[in-house]
Amino acid sequence: MIGPAAYERLVRPLLFSLDPEKAHHLALASLRAASAFPPLLATLRRFQPPLQPSKVFGLDFPNPLGLAAGFDKNGVALPAWEALGFGFVEIGTVTAKAQPGNPKPRIFRHPEQQALINRLGFNNEGADAVAARLGKLRANGRWPKIPIGINIGKSRGTELALAADDYAYSFRRLRDFADYVVLNVSSPNTAGLRSLQNEQELRALLQQISAENNAPSRPILVKIAPDLSSFELGSLLVACEENGIAGIVATNTTLDHSALPAAHGQTGGLSGRPLREKSTATVRTIRARSALPIIGVGGIFDAASAREKLEAGAELVQVYTGFIYRGPAMLKAIVSSLGTA
Repeated sequence: MIGPAAYERLVRPLLFSLDPEKAHHLALASLRAASAFPPLLATLRRFQPPLQPSKVFGLDFPNPLGLAAGFDKNGVALPAWEALGFGFVEIGTVTAKAQPGNPKPRIFRHPEQQALINRLGFNNEGADAVAARLGKLRANGRWPKIPIGINIGKSRGTELALAADDYAYSFRRLRDFADYVVLNVSSPNTAGLRSLQNEQELRALLQQISAENNAPSRPILVKIAPDLSSFELGSLLVACEENGIAGIVATNTTLDHSALPAAHGQTGGLSGRPLREKSTATVRTIRARSALPIIGVGGIFDAASAREKLEAGAELVQVYTGFIYRGPAMLKAIVSSLGTA
């Protein structure tokens, strides 16, 4: 098995020699191919961490480490993610309408800071196409046994005044394939989207989704930005609690680029190690104000950074940028260490 050190010495330099988005598509295409080929899935299972079961918002998780939304936007490699040993996977962000996202280039590496900037803009195939793919996966008997979350967002062409209808369409199309659904109101790469975190706008969205969430209902979570003020976060939590939201995903990427060289010159959301402290602080603040379950995400690269989120109040954690920098063996290293803490 390729450990984290070998990945960083051998595999990562090859991937990092490519354009970031091309490297991402290559990795995802490989996992998609593995998902349809049982011998390759068996090879991936060598990375699996030990069981560390937990129950959160009514769902059973084999371990607390999940894949964050953004890596597998269209749900093309679910069997491979399960084989690698993720305790859960969140696909998306999916929008009601298919859309290409922002102009390229739109992903930028900062290896010295172990960070990424992205301004992808919810590029995805749309709710109808994703629902059709997931339906085929289930019909073929290849549906994973781990919880699957589906992260949904507003289509770029939809006016903010009609955002709730847009989310509701995606929810209706995808809810049957989701163990939980995340409302992404915090991406910095869709104009105006973060205004949906304001209490009045958020209440309208939550009320409409709640009206659609008929039995059997799905846990609904809200993914928030790390850049909210204390007042904004407090108002958001009140709106979530009063509308029966099951949990919070904390956090999305940040617009604070102060950890990078001033001349980097790129716009978009920053993820990776520079986000760690800010996202953990948000988790800690939420836990001080609310009993809502939290999925902590941002800057997790090792057991120490995962444990930090859990000790701050998160029940589950997710990785994205850390997975890119450290490779699949990080899963076993993190979960094994958490079990001995």
